[in-house]
Amino acid sequence: MTRMSITNTPQTATIDDAPLIGRTLTRAFDDDPMMRWFFPDDASREASLGRYFTTLFTRQYVRHAVCECTGAAASFWVPPEAAAKAVPDAETIQELTGILGDRAPVFGAAVEEAGKHTPQEPHWYLALIGADPAAQGQGHGAALLRSGLAKADAAGMPAYLESSKPDNLPFYRHFGFTVRQELQLPGGGPTLWAMWREPSRDAS
Repeated sequence: MTRMSITNTPQTATIDDAPLIGRTLTRAFDDDPMMRWFFPDDASREASLGRYFTTLFTRQYVRHAVCECTGAAASFWVPPEAAAKAVPDAETIQELTGILGDRAPVFGAAVEEAGKHTPQEPHWYLALIGADPAAQGQGHGAALLRSGLAKADAAGMPAYLESSKPDNLPFYRHFGFTVRQELQLPGGGPTLWAMWREPSRDAS
């Protein structure tokens, strides 16, 4: 059943939420430097992003990650015990390659470069978080971030994320993240900021 109210209370996302999550993340990442680098064509970007995020969610994260959504935002967290399983399988990679088209090599190089800098110590990884810009300022993204961080804190685990949008860095800093590394992606790609947060005992 489709949710009608735009609530910012996090709920566990299921496979039935795929259409909502696909639409939400497409809108959220429309101006993201990395997504615009992967999908440079303005005319086809919306459709490509929708397929991209829906594929990641249905084939990968909903199966192995902690996926939550509100009425206008979604987040995918990978706990340390699921890190190996959350890697895309061959069929998922094939599907993503078809969506990316001639940008697939660029995508592969970016994933490989980012992977070289993934922290080795156990951590909760924020793979994706995004809110529909139409709901900006209503607390959707913050609610999902708090929810995931509460789980990491309860496990006594640090958290890690990567952002290619500099405007988002103050938001993450507000929740205790600090920039650990600044990566320049190969092939003239955007800058990627790797951010780390130690576990907290504060239920803020």
